[in-house]
Amino acid sequence: MTEINACGCDPARDSEKGRSASDMSFLDYLLTIDVRTSLMDRMMQKMGVDRQLKIIPDHLAVANRAADRCRSCDHQAECATWLDSHEQADAPPQYCRNADLIARLQHAAGPR
Repeated sequence: MTEINACGCDPARDSEKGRSASDMSFLDYLLTIDVRTSLMDRMMQKMGVDRQLKIIPDHLAVANRAADRCRSCDHQAECATWLDSHEQADAPPQYCRNADLIARLQHAAGPR
């Protein structure tokens, strides 16, 4: 199990690179957030709910909470591999922290 600290870093991996988590620049931190948010965007597109997410009431707050769940997930590498290997899917992988939201958005959108 990989330990992720408060800044979203893997301390073991960073120490292998000769730096501690406290040496991580703010830009490095923002890049890790951007990668995780990108995974969420790709998942929403892959599930066909990206448009639905943008039109629901209070969509900005819902999207921000979804991004927070994605950013706190420990499955980024698995998620990226899953996204790369699936052209289309009916449901996200079992570990997806946004699976319930995706299911609700799919239901609201109707059949595709």
